[in-house]
Amino acid sequence: MTQQDAFPGMVKLLTADGQELATGWVDRVAGSLKGRISRNELDRELTELYTALVEALRDGVADAHADGMSEVRALLTELSRNRARQGFSPTETAISVFALKHVLEPVLQDGSDQDIRAYLRLGRLLDDLGLFTIETYSRTREEIISSQADQLLELSTPVIKLWDGVIAVPLVGTLDSARTQVVMEKLLQALVDTGSEQAIIDITGVPAVDTQVAQHLLKTIVAARLMGAECTVSGIRPQIAQTIVALGIEFGDIVTKASLADALRLALKKSGVEITRGGGVGR
Repeated sequence: MTQQDAFPGMVKLLTADGQELATGWVDRVAGSLKGRISRNELDRELTELYTALVEALRDGVADAHADGMSEVRALLTELSRNRARQGFSPTETAISVFALKHVLEPVLQDGSDQDIRAYLRLGRLLDDLGLFTIETYSRTREEIISSQADQLLELSTPVIKLWDGVIAVPLVGTLDSARTQVVMEKLLQALVDTGSEQAIIDITGVPAVDTQVAQHLLKTIVAARLMGAECTVSGIRPQIAQTIVALGIEFGDIVTKASLADALRLALKKSGVEITRGGGVGR
C-alpha cells in the first residue's frame, strides 16, 4: 500500500460524517474535562484540529513528524501549552487526541477489512500525535516551573534601604549558586540606584553556613567592594560561629555582627551618624 493510498476509505468516512464525528469528539473531551474549559473554546480547538488532520490524511501523510503534518503539530502545540497554563494534567491533555479513536470505533464496527486496517494505522498516528502532545505539555510545564522559581527567587531576595547610604539584604533559606547571582545583581544595582556606601548582608534566616555558602557570601561581598561599598555580615549566631570555626572558613577582614541591629549601628557610625541612648540620632 502506497502512502497516497493509506487512508482513502478513512478520509471518505471522516469527510462524509465530519460534523457528527467532530461533535462526538468535542463531547467526549468536554466530558473528561468536566466543564473546566468553555464549550466554545473546546469546539474551536478540536474543529480546527479535525480539519487539519483530515487534510493531512487526504494528502497521504501517515507520519506525525512529516512536513505535511506541520499544521496539526502547530495546533497541538497551542492546545498543549494552553492546557499546561490552565493547570490540566498530562492525561487530561492527551485525551484531546486519544478521544478521537474512541469516537471512531462505533462507526467502524461494520467496516470492511480495509477500513479496519486504515483505522489501526490511524490509531498509530494518533498515538504518535498524543505523545507529541504530552512532550509539548511537559516542556511547557518545565518552562512555567522555571519561571515561577525565578519569580520566587526575586521575591525572596529583597534589598532594603535602612538609612541614607545604608542598604541591607536579608537572606532566608539556602544560598546556592543561582541565588547568589540574583543577590549579587540586586545588591550591586541597589548600590548604584541609592548611592549607598554601606551594605549589610543579614544571614539570620539562613539555616546553616557551610564552605559553599561562605564562598557565595564572599563573592557577593567582593563584588560590592568593587563598587566602593563596605560590607558587614550580620546574623552570626553561636551555632553558625562554631560551624565556621570548625570548617576553618576565613572571612578575612570582613566585619561580622551577631544581629542586624548591631550591623546597622556600625554602618551608621561609619556614615557619620551618632545614635544616643535616648534613641536620637545626629551627625
